[in-house]
Amino acid sequence: MKVMSSLETASASKWIERLGRFAPGLPTLLAYKKRDLSHDFIAGLSVAAVAVPVGVAYAQLAGFNPAIGLYSSILPLLAYALFGTSRQVIMGPDAAVCALVSSAVAPMAAGDAKLYLSLTATLTFSAGVMCIAARFLRLGAIADFLSKPILVGFLNGVALTIVLTQLGKIFGFPTSARGIIPRLVEFASKIEQTHWPTLAIGIAVLTLLVISTRLGPRIPAALLALIASTLAVKTLGLESAGVKTVGAVPAGLPSLLFPTFPSKLLPNVLAEAVGLALIAFSSLMLTARSFASRNRYDIDADQEFAALGVANIASAVSHGFAVTGTDSRTAVNDTSGGRTQLTGLVAAAVISAVLLFLTGPLRYAPMAALGAVLVMASISLVDVRTLKSLYRIDKREFALSILATLGVVAVGAIKAILVAVLLAVVRFVRVVSKPGVEILGSVKGYPGLHSIERHQDARTIPGLLLFRFNAPIVFFNATFFKREAMAAVEAAGPDLKWFVIDMIPVTMIDATGLYAAEEVVSTLATRGIVFATAGRLTERTQWANKRQPALGNLDFRRFPTLRAAVKAYIREVRGTIGNRIAG
Repeated sequence: MKVMSSLETASASKWIERLGRFAPGLPTLLAYKKRDLSHDFIAGLSVAAVAVPVGVAYAQLAGFNPAIGLYSSILPLLAYALFGTSRQVIMGPDAAVCALVSSAVAPMAAGDAKLYLSLTATLTFSAGVMCIAARFLRLGAIADFLSKPILVGFLNGVALTIVLTQLGKIFGFPTSARGIIPRLVEFASKIEQTHWPTLAIGIAVLTLLVISTRLGPRIPAALLALIASTLAVKTLGLESAGVKTVGAVPAGLPSLLFPTFPSKLLPNVLAEAVGLALIAFSSLMLTARSFASRNRYDIDADQEFAALGVANIASAVSHGFAVTGTDSRTAVNDTSGGRTQLTGLVAAAVISAVLLFLTGPLRYAPMAALGAVLVMASISLVDVRTLKSLYRIDKREFALSILATLGVVAVGAIKAILVAVLLAVVRFVRVVSKPGVEILGSVKGYPGLHSIERHQDARTIPGLLLFRFNAPIVFFNATFFKREAMAAVEAAGPDLKWFVIDMIPVTMIDATGLYAAEEVVSTLATRGIVFATAGRLTERTQWANKRQPALGNLDFRRFPTLRAAVKAYIREVRGTIGNRIAG
């Protein structure tokens, strides 16, 4: 029996491991640790406390019934808990994605409310399918262009944006300006319109949140604050005094359906779905990687594409609209102590319970309290310590992080994603197109060969130039390689005999790079200078065999290491010169 039990256990483990390749959250949930339960449960309650009114607000922003915002926050949470790789990310409606959906669908629906809903579901479903396809094509590498400075800058920008957008709710007057300066100017111009009962609620909630964080991080401060403020609005009749609330929300869970739409609109829907998938993925990855970095673990970009796809399909078939990783709710999860994907399941269960039993009391939840909760969550996102570290390490990286922050505040998170990706590509091209170039020599007391620029006492061997190009030689830096190589040759003077390039940093040479290298070899050959390579002997031989006959039958020396090249030069050239002098 023990043998059979062991075999059954091993078989079950193998099945779990196989399923875990497609649903990474499943092994975590099946092997759940009880010590995490209280943390995840409290975090799930806190997330739901924010997700409910935020979902309602975003549904109104996109032109839907308030309940649809809650529908979009149930099945997507379940899907991401199973298929996602982030422990903190909370999937749900996002303001920018809602605006994108509205701008894409409204022209096609032409005022038809039923068609509007159908097209929205179809667009969301199509974007989900494209995300899953992107996972199998391994397009998650798109996220690798997002560096640490950009991630920190993006998160700081999101935090500032949340604060600026919530100030109007706390003070009780509407704001519509975009950008940090226009928002501040608008806020200052409307400060006289402050609604004092609303501001009192906002300040009270902020005070409660600050006190609770000092008492202990496990206290569900956001939930308690919203419950207390809702009771205050109901018992004191503050809604009639002008305090804005969530308002009426229809009760009941959504039914499942498959979206239908006129086939003639398919090309337009698919075109919009491509853009929606890219933007939603970029937003998700910036959020997921930012919080993964804060909590020191890694995520799988390709699997995140799949998780996003399944979440959007789940939203579409449950009457919802497009979802992505949400910054504010993820921040609430993180600050409330959420440890695993169970937080999302708890939040989904609470939202379902709200739809079934609590839509009546929900209408009295004040928007000022929600704004205060989001402000506190956003403050925790600001990472000043890393900014200081970046400033000490590299001021250019620091500037890149600040630009990412200003981009989010100035043009919004969605456009800032494109700005961030553009900054990352520009940074990559700049680094690789003009990499560091070094002339090497020996330094007394240090083994190996070192840059003569960094070591003033470095010594070189007369007639020998040891050249290092710290990047692959490809189409966008081949001209720079040729120019720097020839500049080093000219600087070496007329006594130069050998030009040796250290090939260890050169991890790749494409066709353009081969042509550039051939030109250098040919030019040196006409001057009687030997061109030699050191390192990557096998790769060099393979690349040399790829040369086209039209390039000529040029030859060059190949050595396994720089030391071997130096020894050969001393033996063959310096020895010959010494013999001539002796003769």
